Amino acid sequence: MENTNPSPSSSSHQPDAGKEGTPFAQATVQISKQEHVQLKWGNRYWQRQHGRALERIAELKQELECAQAEIRDLKQRLYGKHSEKGTTLSESQADDTTIPPRPRGQARGSKGHGRTPRPHLPVLEEWRALPFAEQACPLCKASFDLFPGTEDSNIIEIDVKAHVRKIKCQRYKKTCQCPTVPGLITAPPAPRLIPKSSLGVSIWVEVLLGKYLYATPTHRLCADLNNLGAPIAMGTLTGGLKKLVPLFEPLLEALLERHLTERLFHGDETRWKVFQKIESKIGNRWYLWLTRSASVVFFWIAPGRGADVIKAHMTGLNRETLIIFVCDRYRAYQCWAKDSPWILLAFCWAHVRRDFLDSAKAWPELTEWMHAWVEAIGELYHLNAQRLAVWDEALPLSEQSSSFQVQHQALTASLEAMSTKRELALADPDLHPIQKKVLSSLSKHWAGLTVFLDHPQTPMDNNKGENSLRNPATGRKNYYGSGAVWSADLAAMLFSILQTIILWGLNPRHWLHDYLTACAENGGLAPTDLTPFLPWAMDAVRLNKLKQPLTLNSPEQTTPFDTS
Repeated sequence: MENTNPSPSSSSHQPDAGKEGTPFAQATVQISKQEHVQLKWGNRYWQRQHGRALERIAELKQELECAQAEIRDLKQRLYGKHSEKGTTLSESQADDTTIPPRPRGQARGSKGHGRTPRPHLPVLEEWRALPFAEQACPLCKASFDLFPGTEDSNIIEIDVKAHVRKIKCQRYKKTCQCPTVPGLITAPPAPRLIPKSSLGVSIWVEVLLGKYLYATPTHRLCADLNNLGAPIAMGTLTGGLKKLVPLFEPLLEALLERHLTERLFHGDETRWKVFQKIESKIGNRWYLWLTRSASVVFFWIAPGRGADVIKAHMTGLNRETLIIFVCDRYRAYQCWAKDSPWILLAFCWAHVRRDFLDSAKAWPELTEWMHAWVEAIGELYHLNAQRLAVWDEALPLSEQSSSFQVQHQALTASLEAMSTKRELALADPDLHPIQKKVLSSLSKHWAGLTVFLDHPQTPMDNNKGENSLRNPATGRKNYYGSGAVWSADLAAMLFSILQTIILWGLNPRHWLHDYLTACAENGGLAPTDLTPFLPWAMDAVRLNKLKQPLTLNSPEQTTPFDTS
């Protein structure tokens, strides 16, 4: 069989083999035409391999830069203002003359917020009296008389304990001779969320909130339930969670339908691990995607991070109206928007600001220069806030008030000055490479960074999107992702539902208890009518009710003949 692996042919000629010290450039090699063709073909092959290797190196470098940027971002979030403040001061400035830190507590002259109100809590009166032996004068032993009134104080307590609801269904015997009526009639059984399961709605409320809102791993939930007197195996919880997936699917569809009717979105994504092996998927790295609008926070799990994921998710958008999508500078969003002319990308100024801060940390000699740009970005935020303070959402840009026009012109002038300063700096041949890199990125994404100028409803950054990802990211760190695809889908469902509920100001515990109770009363299926559970479809009375804390009556003992 012919050897198809191209490699340089080993010629039978060994020129100057017996001569030592002869330079290779002076050697003369005589080869056949066939050997020449084979060498030429092999050279082309290795050139192609070299090109592919260079492309792969570039991809790996980009991934490394993204990973390093993410690490820096996480450090920035972890240390926040402290690290930023530290970069504004040089070592020479950090001397004994620094202002000592203010003592903890309320600042002098500030009004304060007072005590946190705790309305609607039931009050259980508890009387305390002196022991009988102490109800007399310790000297003469004369007894004390009762004095009108009491000295009252309040102590807030919470009573969390497991109990068993023993359901006794009353049976009845007919007293007539009607043939179509059975001889023995039994009261209907209590509704169950999961058929044949002994776990009630309150258990699943605790589990779902604990796992998907408070980022508690399943084994810790089991330990907590065990401490409350309700030992439940991990397998039981996992199997129950899998059975709950169909209950939330109609809700998720309703959220997506509402979501795609809106015109302003925040978008972001983060890593998520799924440890189930599936065909055509290598490794366990998946991605949790997010899109947030004014009324819906929507999450979904995807095995990839390409433009096809966001494109498939946003397929149902109305193409006749301009859509503004606030995001970072990730390439996938730009590829999607390039093929969708009705999509207008608005890039995040917080990322640009972070570029300057990170560069200042890496190159201390450029700190002053970098922070001058950071201050200029802060001025943009200030001017835009002043503009929005007098902005009328109902009016187009050209019909806004004179106060708005003044602020708008000031913001426009500031952006033009920043653009001019950027171009002058880039024209400097002695510009530091890191300065050139940051300013080049600013210039490249300038169109997306200035979308907010002509569209005042557009935020200057993607902070809302990134904030929505913080809770799921905490969950990912605590329970390392999902063991199966269905588990990852359930996590995305509950992230979407609970954060949307919170976005509307509703109490997630109250809402979730009502919804799961409705599912139980429907035979363990999702309610046919979802209107009472969609915030935008509720009336004001129900919205106000679900904003209140959930109050449950303690179980009462009923008689066999109780008809309540």
